[in-house]
Amino acid sequence: MPPLVAVLWALNMLVDTAGQLAFKAAASVDSRAGTGLARWVWMMRRPWLWIGVSCYVAEFLVWLAFLSLVPLSDGVLLGSINIVVVMVAGRFLFREKLSRLRVIGILLVSAGVAIVGVRA
Repeated sequence: MPPLVAVLWALNMLVDTAGQLAFKAAASVDSRAGTGLARWVWMMRRPWLWIGVSCYVAEFLVWLAFLSLVPLSDGVLLGSINIVVVMVAGRFLFREKLSRLRVIGILLVSAGVAIVGVRA
């Protein structure tokens, strides 16, 4: 894998994961959030939401640059590792459970990405 492609792939992983985690933090509500429209207003005022939006804008630009260098079929498969990174980060930051089936899924996705990554 050429160095620029590897850098763009890593950047994509970073901003996608940061965006997903920021959105989760923004959507994690407590009793102050209220219900209905008040809940949405409360979430809109949280900086995590805007950090997530900023990460997604950055991800869009990085993804375009990445796709300009690799075939779409390779890019989409390599990008699927983001799911694994987000799930593992969610486990540590939000104490989310990883069931046996999810762990098997993580291993299968990781193996598929490794196979595509070696070939790319």
